[in-house]
Amino acid sequence: MRIVLFLVLVVMSVVSFAQKENRYLREGNRMFEKGDYSNAEKDYRKALELNRESVKGQFNLGTAVYQEKNYEESASIFAGLGEKSLGKTDKGEVFHNLGNSLLEAQQYEKSIDAYKQALLNNPHDLDSKYNLEYARMKLKQQQQQQQQNQQNKDQQEKQDQEKQDEQDQQQNKDQQDQQKQPPKPDKISKEDAERMLEAMKNDEKKTMEKVKKQKAKMVVVGIEKDW
Repeated sequence: MRIVLFLVLVVMSVVSFAQKENRYLREGNRMFEKGDYSNAEKDYRKALELNRESVKGQFNLGTAVYQEKNYEESASIFAGLGEKSLGKTDKGEVFHNLGNSLLEAQQYEKSIDAYKQALLNNPHDLDSKYNLEYARMKLKQQQQQQQQNQQNKDQQEKQDQEKQDEQDQQQNKDQQDQQKQPPKPDKISKEDAERMLEAMKNDEKKTMEKVKKQKAKMVVVGIEKDW
């Protein structure tokens, strides 16, 4: 009798949890339809707190955070769901949403792989077919842009190197010209300049005295006349 009672209590507990989970899922769906993705996310997370393995809860949470432009988390959620054992239709939808998340995150190669997986599970999904071609186009544009950016980078580096080479050549030329020029005299101090000026004055005085003596001597010598 006790065992039966215990089993009954367990079943009632499971039913109660399931009811709460479904209530949060329904409320989340209602918020989602209103465009209130933030509150929808909260309700889906509450449902997952009660049942972490809920495929519906995870799928809807991934869709809600995708609408909130949280593409990294939505991609992670759908990638995890892609590893679960699901029916082909459900699996196709999971990979379709995974492709959308990766596409918005500009991970075009991975999004292409996801859309291919979506079509393997649901070959008639026209949205996945369209998105696959769109992802291929975006990948091609991305590769062309990367190639152009690399070419621009290489060209800029080449120009910078040529400019640096010109500067180095000019610097070497300037150094060679400086070596050919006679060394400039060192600057002298004010005291040394005054001493040199004083010495020049003294020399000039002596020179003038010597000139005067020579003139006097020449006058004396030139005074003789032939009478």
